[in-house]
Amino acid sequence: MIKMVLGVLGVLTFWFVVVFIKDFMENKNNLEAHNTWSKVTFIGFITDFFDTLGIGSFAPTTALLKGMKQTKDRLLPGTLNVSHTIPVVLEAFIFITVIDMDSATLISMLASATIGAWVGAGIVSKLPEKKVQFAMGIALFITAFLMLAGQMDWMPGGGEPLSQSFDGVKNNLIYKTMEIKETIDGKEVIKMLGVPIGIKGSKLIVAIVANFILGALMTAGIGLYAPCMALVYLLGMSPRVAFPIMMGSCAFLMPVASIKFVKEKAYDRRASMGITIGGTIGVIIAAYIVKELPLDILKWLVIGVIFYTSVTMLKASSQNKEMPSKPADE
Repeated sequence: MIKMVLGVLGVLTFWFVVVFIKDFMENKNNLEAHNTWSKVTFIGFITDFFDTLGIGSFAPTTALLKGMKQTKDRLLPGTLNVSHTIPVVLEAFIFITVIDMDSATLISMLASATIGAWVGAGIVSKLPEKKVQFAMGIALFITAFLMLAGQMDWMPGGGEPLSQSFDGVKNNLIYKTMEIKETIDGKEVIKMLGVPIGIKGSKLIVAIVANFILGALMTAGIGLYAPCMALVYLLGMSPRVAFPIMMGSCAFLMPVASIKFVKEKAYDRRASMGITIGGTIGVIIAAYIVKELPLDILKWLVIGVIFYTSVTMLKASSQNKEMPSKPADE
């Protein structure tokens, strides 16, 4: 099933690449004069490096493009989508391939987010954005605090591996025995422990419904990364499995949306190609870091991302500013 999912994503991406390259080559002698290859490639490397860590790329890219005067405002939505499509798809391919996760859980959550984005667009787009951002900001802040409390041993945490090897189901959590790196007395120790890589029953139903809502909220400018990390934690899964879910959810939406921008010529060609090239390099480097990070350090990364996003959303709600989404035209 995973191969079929990657196959569908590959077809969508190939379609986008053909359209993108064709348009770029037809206009290669008439590229924008207000930007430079070095600057836009640098922007791509930085933003997609941190996107791979779960920070998100649209807001930082917007800030850098505007701050360095590398594109026109009217082309910004299309440029964001087109430039980050290939890096995000690459993120999805890498994490779906290298991170071990229950296939039924992954496919169900990818499908629900995709359907949520398409079906829920008309409904969610009518909701008051300021209130949605405020509510999501508060929810993420509470979740980040709960994760911090678990990490500091103030209370039991979620997503913890079992104290022994185990392959099976407990409390609707699907476990698989995997290598876990732990630091004991300053020394790195590798243990074979049961890791929660999926869910069943009522937890899976909750995950499907929640990711449907998160997919719909993407159309209102609410990013999916941090809420997805929070959802994975609250359901008791390992924080590592959040990466294939959140990257895959965005990857399935972006190629089709970006093709629309290319055909309407509503994007900056040089900026998009430069960010794509730099971003692809950034993704490869950052993905290796995520894969090799010890679970304990990865949890701190996730906590930081969720805290950062909650503060960003609360700030945006107080200023009533629209947050960039994936895809921006949804």
